Amino acid sequence: MSATAHAAADPEHGLEESKFQIYVQIAMLLAVITGIEIITVYLPFDRWILFTVLVAFSAVKFLFVIFFFMHLRWDLPFCTVLFFIGLVLAGGTMWALLQLFGAEASKPLSSAYLETPRWVATG
Repeated sequence: MSATAHAAADPEHGLEESKFQIYVQIAMLLAVITGIEIITVYLPFDRWILFTVLVAFSAVKFLFVIFFFMHLRWDLPFCTVLFFIGLVLAGGTMWALLQLFGAEASKPLSSAYLETPRWVATG
């Protein structure tokens, strides 16, 4: 049996090769998006525009990674739902921690709190 006849008889070979091409193309796309993000930081735009563009690019990269490299595209929908439930819980926890320990909580105490109370000084 020749090598070409064996390769033609194996339908899985073509599928693996096409998946490899998809992975390479997505890796190239992620590299291009990263380059655009780096260039975007140095452009003279308002901060809110830069922030919005960078968050959008990051979201696109995140979705490509989870659906292709983490194989969520080919998994059961139940596994995808479980992943997103965990993601929402982690995001909520991160938001709550940022609110608890944000800029207001990290300010130094005012001098009124640092002074020794009169009843302690006279006692």
